[in-house]
Amino acid sequence: MSGEARLLWDEGVTGYNFGPGHPMDPVRLTLTMALVEALGLDRRLTVRGAPPADDATLALVHDPDYVAAVRAASERPGVVADGFGFDSVDNPAFPGMHRASSLIAGQSVAGAEAVWGGEAAHAVNFAGGLHHAMPAGASGFCVYNDAALAIARLLELGATRVAYLDLDVHHGDGVQHAFWSDPRVLTISLHEHPRTLFPGTGHPEETGAASAAGGAVNVALPAGSSDEAWLRALHAVVPELLGAFGPQALVSQHGADTHFEDPLAHLTLSLDAQRLGAEAAHGWAHEYAQGRWLALGGGGYAVVDVVPRIWSHLVGIAAHAPVEPETEVPEEWLQRVFALTRGDGPRRMTDGRAPRWADWGSGYDPADRVDQAILATRRAVYPHHGLLA
Repeated sequence: MSGEARLLWDEGVTGYNFGPGHPMDPVRLTLTMALVEALGLDRRLTVRGAPPADDATLALVHDPDYVAAVRAASERPGVVADGFGFDSVDNPAFPGMHRASSLIAGQSVAGAEAVWGGEAAHAVNFAGGLHHAMPAGASGFCVYNDAALAIARLLELGATRVAYLDLDVHHGDGVQHAFWSDPRVLTISLHEHPRTLFPGTGHPEETGAASAAGGAVNVALPAGSSDEAWLRALHAVVPELLGAFGPQALVSQHGADTHFEDPLAHLTLSLDAQRLGAEAAHGWAHEYAQGRWLALGGGGYAVVDVVPRIWSHLVGIAAHAPVEPETEVPEEWLQRVFALTRGDGPRRMTDGRAPRWADWGSGYDPADRVDQAILATRRAVYPHHGLLA
């Protein structure tokens, strides 16, 4: 396997644009790439684009009728077929929607191919992570489910065990749905409790079909959970399951919307904790998945202050050139922020915190809501993997 890391990037992904005022502002992608370049991270890995996913690739997850509907909606956004999700304010059709969506999917699929084929040890597509899209419908700002397509391509190439780790604040429902009955895929989602956040799924009792019992893992954290709680839950569940499952590749989704500044959710993580989550995923890829790691972006609607910083950290970690937390943001990037937004950007690369968490092995408090959430997941899933809850 090559030690090279690869960043999948094509300027065309910024065409994924639901229009003025929509939370999924493509400026977050432009500013992330600009910060990657300002930090010199583009010189620490290979930056390469990939073609859009073709119909045969999209068909690994999506129904042909849906793909046809996306194409039609791209050409006539004002006239869309009912039943495919484009009549929602979340997913309004826009010109060029099929092209931009399939381009994002193509980057993730190419990253999966590079990692599996040994061309790169790690690959990053921060434009990806569109984990809500369903086989026959758009959902939650997501048109094509690039994460599920990347996993499906790994399986097509011969992988028999792929792990998916979703760190977005929202449940990774589309990826879970795609592999609900497939014992070759382990999906783990750490998210805000469905009582208080879209999409309303991701309860610990959702553990997969009978043919893949224990293949879906959901840690549903109470609103307001912060650094220490989130990191405790992450480390209390993920490494043991990866050790038991033995994946040949790890695909992770790094939604930035767990941050306390995000306007659409209610977890209160700092950028420092998000960075530790990315470091953990990287370490687990080496420890449990033979180093094969595909890292994706996801949600994140603090498009200046949060998203570019955490995804730049993700790129640095994948390149084995991590950005130190105390690093000051380059002045050239701040100028780019002002030029694009007429606003100011953050001055340092993290929030200046140093999160610490109590290891699960030290004991738990049955009255603590976070510990209750962790225990519910372990009790629901661990027996399927021969583990003690």
